[in-house]
Amino acid sequence: MSNKTCLITGSSRGIGAGCALLFARNGYNVVVNYTSREPQDLVAQLEEMGASYLVVKGDVSKPEDAQHLVDAAVETFGSLDVLVNNAGITKDNLMLRMKAEDFSQVLDVNLLGTFNMTKAASAVMMKKRQGSIINISSVVGLRGNAGQVNYAASKAGIIGLTKSVAKELAKRSITCNAIAPGFIETEMTDVLSDKVKERILQDIPMGTLGKTQDIAQLALFLASEGSRYITGQIIAVDGGMSM
Repeated sequence: MSNKTCLITGSSRGIGAGCALLFARNGYNVVVNYTSREPQDLVAQLEEMGASYLVVKGDVSKPEDAQHLVDAAVETFGSLDVLVNNAGITKDNLMLRMKAEDFSQVLDVNLLGTFNMTKAASAVMMKKRQGSIINISSVVGLRGNAGQVNYAASKAGIIGLTKSVAKELAKRSITCNAIAPGFIETEMTDVLSDKVKERILQDIPMGTLGKTQDIAQLALFLASEGSRYITGQIIAVDGGMSM
């Protein structure tokens, strides 16, 4: 995998950080992206393993920031081979209590951000007729969730986007797939009460939350030559929750 470059949005923590570390361990140049909190812990780990990396601040909901991220990757490492669209936010509330701006902001980051990054990155990949785009959707995008109409809409939108992009780019040997994580042990789930976690676990056949490496391992496979004939797929990693 040496000399290949992977750009991971929203990679300062959680699933994104897990992807950054695994891709780096497998010889990729890694472009880490954050919006507000500098990923000092992640950088320390990348330094310790002697990884080739670049850290770039940027808001993927802004087209100019998305383009800057792609340009920085190409200028530093000479190319861009893999894009992992992971950046996402939540602003949960029941629909009747949800503000219109909270709905819009979640779609701007999660869905519009995925579009902005995919558009910028695919221009580079199309020129060399090779590349892999991996979008992080959610089990919530497959089955919905009370109190998350904005998040569910954004993640369901990513599924439609993934299939459409896959059809547009297939003839250029660029794959586009989505991973739909279930409940994964991250800062997002850490804030849940024990009562809520217990209710969630009852809905998961495997009876446990997933780990960031469960998502990262699949992303690594989807970026590899071993998945060259897989495109337009939505793969749930959720302990059986979406069955």
